[in-house]
Amino acid sequence: MQIDILTLFPEMIESVFNTSILKKAQEKDKFHFNLVNFRDFTENKHNKVDDYPYGGGAGMVLSPQPIFDAVDAITADKESKPRIVLMCPQGERYTQKKAEELAEEDHLVIICGHYEGYDERIREHLVTDEISIGDFVLTGGELGAMVVVDSVVRLLPEVLGNQESAPQDSFSTGLLEHPHYTRPADFRGMKVPEVLTSGDHAKIESWRREQSLKRTYERRKDLLDDYSLSEEDNKILQKLVDKQSE
Repeated sequence: MQIDILTLFPEMIESVFNTSILKKAQEKDKFHFNLVNFRDFTENKHNKVDDYPYGGGAGMVLSPQPIFDAVDAITADKESKPRIVLMCPQGERYTQKKAEELAEEDHLVIICGHYEGYDERIREHLVTDEISIGDFVLTGGELGAMVVVDSVVRLLPEVLGNQESAPQDSFSTGLLEHPHYTRPADFRGMKVPEVLTSGDHAKIESWRREQSLKRTYERRKDLLDDYSLSEEDNKILQKLVDKQSE
């Protein structure tokens, strides 16, 4: 996968992408990144990439010319158009499903904004996706872009050491993940549930399913609205409902 990021502050991103799993993914040739300072593409004699908004108002707006020209340069020799993602608080709320969708792409271009916003022509005529990582506003899109890249790259084949890790993550199954424990079995009197040390894999899977449903019901009940529940799942949830009403 090729990932190009348009940013005014490439130094914010480089160290993160050359660390931990993202670094290992590059060493395995699973993804490559290119940081593009779109200020290098401005035709403004003062090297500006923003201007005052038509109609007045607070703040400055990113001009279309540097961003369009930067994307043109990135895609000039490409046979197919990449997904062009705009990091924006007005965008689609980012989810694990969206990460899985983007992980199927060969080429992503991510645009990081600053100031008051983008010239609307960038939204209308250039980008394919607008993404928000939450209902809050950051000083720029770089942090959001790093979140997106990390969540996408870890889904690429052979990036994680254990290929079962990503499919079992919270949100990947539609539910929150079950609790985890490791050694020692007894730590300061706090003991690991006996079922996990029993060696009975059928019981362990049943316990994990029950715990996953319980955690989702208690913390993110909204996820159950669109989830296809089995008859056994409904029985587990009914027990939780009955217990709460006692």
